[in-house]
Amino acid sequence: MYRYDEFDAAFVADRVAQFRDQVGRRLSGELNEDQFRIHRLMNGVYLQLHAYMLRVAVPYGTLSAKQMRKLAFIARAYDKNFGHFTTRQNLQFNWPALKDVPDILAHLAEVEMHAIQTSGNCIRNVTADHFAGAAADEVDDPRPYAEILRQWSSIHPEFTFLPRKFKLALTGAPKDRAAIQAHDIGLHLVRNDKGEKGFVVYVGGGQGRSPFVAKKIRGFLPEADLLAYVTAIVRVYNLEGRRDNKYKARIKILVHEKGLEPMRAAVEAEFAAMPRDELTLPQAEIDRIRAYFAMPAMTPRPARSQAVMERRAHDATFAAFVDHNVAAHKIAGHGVVTISLKGIGEIPGDATSEQMDAVADLAERYSHDEIRVSHEQNLVLPHAALDDLGAIYDALAACGLATPNAGLVSDIIACPGMDYCALATARSIPVAQRLSQRFGEMERARDIGGLKIKISGCINACGHHHVGHIGILGLERKGVETYQVTLGGSGDEICTIGDITGPGFSYEDVVDAVETVVDTYIGLRKDKSEDFISAYRRVGMAPFKTALYDRDKGADI
Repeated sequence: MYRYDEFDAAFVADRVAQFRDQVGRRLSGELNEDQFRIHRLMNGVYLQLHAYMLRVAVPYGTLSAKQMRKLAFIARAYDKNFGHFTTRQNLQFNWPALKDVPDILAHLAEVEMHAIQTSGNCIRNVTADHFAGAAADEVDDPRPYAEILRQWSSIHPEFTFLPRKFKLALTGAPKDRAAIQAHDIGLHLVRNDKGEKGFVVYVGGGQGRSPFVAKKIRGFLPEADLLAYVTAIVRVYNLEGRRDNKYKARIKILVHEKGLEPMRAAVEAEFAAMPRDELTLPQAEIDRIRAYFAMPAMTPRPARSQAVMERRAHDATFAAFVDHNVAAHKIAGHGVVTISLKGIGEIPGDATSEQMDAVADLAERYSHDEIRVSHEQNLVLPHAALDDLGAIYDALAACGLATPNAGLVSDIIACPGMDYCALATARSIPVAQRLSQRFGEMERARDIGGLKIKISGCINACGHHHVGHIGILGLERKGVETYQVTLGGSGDEICTIGDITGPGFSYEDVVDAVETVVDTYIGLRKDKSEDFISAYRRVGMAPFKTALYDRDKGADI
């Protein structure tokens, strides 16, 4: 993983000192809350429903054991003994005292971490495939390019005050695990027919009040032109993006109103005028950054582990863990292990300090000191030998992290909702907990198969409900929580926005409504190999709508 150089270390240390002074002036009354707001947002500090919240950046979702231990320490010393991993591969502390935030940032700086650009109208934390550098299906590791973009975008003088926040995501595999088409800019690392590396570039995706799937603006961008082309896109947006209406200030609205071809023409004109001597990536610099992300020294082993096969034969829960939480690795005899932060009835994305310490121990012992944070609010050990899966599973079970449900119906994404967020209009967490309890029985979950439920507590869509196979949006109607259900969304390489089923459901009824959708799917699928999204795309909304709103007819499906 990337290591700070002298510039990085000095840059972050200076920012800590600046913010310490700003917090001191706020606490003394020299700055009021309105004056302080811009300073705290530039340092990842939000004023939430009950307290300040600090959002810590985890660039492209990569952590070391040392960094995870520091997060655990902060949770114990300054928060309520837990942290919340988010859909932007960040970590949020929900209960820090403002007076302590400079000390927290100083602790983060000790392990090469910060909270810069995790909020505000700037280029936010750059995200990537959480299996990057390990997945068997990968063309190449996108993280070196994510790091280049991180360095380029940090306090960029031209893009620090954009019309609205701006998000980039990268993937290097045919299977999109980074939801790149749901981002302002999505970059798909590919090779052309000459074997040269470059990017398919998407622009104008996003969720929130007006969801859009990003449009392909470039079919192949040479890797050397990455910064120049991204600069061109952001410059066009900065110049032409709406600033009169914050709800229409995102690049997705600009692309929609301007049209793809005029947008492409504007970007290409800006790109053509770029000073190539400043923004063309030298191969030596690409190679320098890539060296930080070299594959750990891993000796190929037999593709099948005798120890795993023997334990599977008599331990059904372990077998389920291997089936659902272990993905194929580039190196034979190894796997990519997903650690579910979705225990049945628990809060999605939360981890205690003890659990974070346990994951750090496992990373050091079994995963070459690497941990990943997924945008699906789970953790990942990217480099695990198959022979070690039994020991990993036992250690996870001992700290409550061995739930074998990755990708299944109880692996639910949910924002903090009205339990924490000042913007939320409904609760998300209790709905997610009730759903996981309803579908938590393993035999039933495995029968249902791959199914992604995503929940947001307001129209801002931090829970990515628009791209959930089943999406749930909590709204307030005349003082009452109402939950709108969408079907058919997907954040993968076939990205789609879900369709609204119809009128919303009450807090009491929404879990039953989801169960009706699931039961309807089971009744109409061709066989168990046809997953929910495939069945929905085949039959459409009609049978689900009938089952939800016309109970008599729905019972016959």
